[in-house]
Amino acid sequence: MRVMVWMVHGGWMDGFLRGQHEYIVPFAGDEPPRLPAGVRAVPERALREEDVDVVVLQSKAELEAAERLLGRVPGRDVAAVFVEHNTPKQHPTEQRHPLADQDRIPVVHVTHFNRLVWDNGDAPTRVIEHGVPDPGPLYSGEGPALGVVINEPVRRWRVTGTDLLPRFAQVAPLHAFGIDSDLLPAALGLPEERLRIVGDLPTGRMHAELAKRRAYLHPFRWTSLGLALLEAMTMGMPVLALATTEASRAVPPEAGAISADPGELATMAAALLADPDEARIRGAHAREFALEHYGLQRFLSDWDTVLDEQHTMHLRRSRTGARAEHPDAPQPFPGGPSSQLEGVRG
Repeated sequence: MRVMVWMVHGGWMDGFLRGQHEYIVPFAGDEPPRLPAGVRAVPERALREEDVDVVVLQSKAELEAAERLLGRVPGRDVAAVFVEHNTPKQHPTEQRHPLADQDRIPVVHVTHFNRLVWDNGDAPTRVIEHGVPDPGPLYSGEGPALGVVINEPVRRWRVTGTDLLPRFAQVAPLHAFGIDSDLLPAALGLPEERLRIVGDLPTGRMHAELAKRRAYLHPFRWTSLGLALLEAMTMGMPVLALATTEASRAVPPEAGAISADPGELATMAAALLADPDEARIRGAHAREFALEHYGLQRFLSDWDTVLDEQHTMHLRRSRTGARAEHPDAPQPFPGGPSSQLEGVRG
């Protein structure tokens, strides 16, 4: 199928674009983005010439852009799915999803926790858990430090558990990766021997460097399941994770430690620094679990199923609509497609 998708959420896209379809990535301006082999960048101004089978949306802004650029309404004139990557930002249980008041575009959540806490209304929902390309068993754990990957840790602060880092720095040096991680020393007041900034590295280099650290720290309070956590597990790193959002499903205790008590995680961190053999054993458990539950082939297979379902359903609706020649003829949706999508388009 010809699948149109915007290039956002780079880690998720790295897995998604490895499927068997023809992928079309829109871009504005004159310079196309750097894309994997087999993925085609198309200027936004040329999208009306593309025969798109399914649109994969990742924000409400993309829903509106797709209608404007394709000249077709997603969910009515072209099959569409909406990927929800995030937990609710305003309220953890009462926030209504932007697509809650329609039934033509399924909302595909990346975790079971996300689907649970969003108010999805009448929208059909699915969960397709993350799939991580296997970087290989890179873990050496030679460095007696904790690796932590947080993008924008100062701006996001309590959401990402940045305020908890000094507690862990008391028992182990922290090596920080991610966008704007260079702002951490001033914000936390930690000396260089307790907090080393590695920075925002390309994925391959980040994996190689992270795998040298004794364990991976995941202090996030309220975000969707971080891909860096799953990548660390897949590399064979033991992990220390707060038992929040989806982490309790993703991290078995034998892979390191998972707890809502940062003190328990800090105790395990000290134990792993003192016992490299135990760290390797727990890292092996982490890798085995991650490969079984977050493997790329399962992820791509799940997406093949959803994309095929939506494309087939759209063709069926289109044929039904073409046969309707008078007002009393059966319609696929009472009230017509425009009313079904009014809440999404407004």
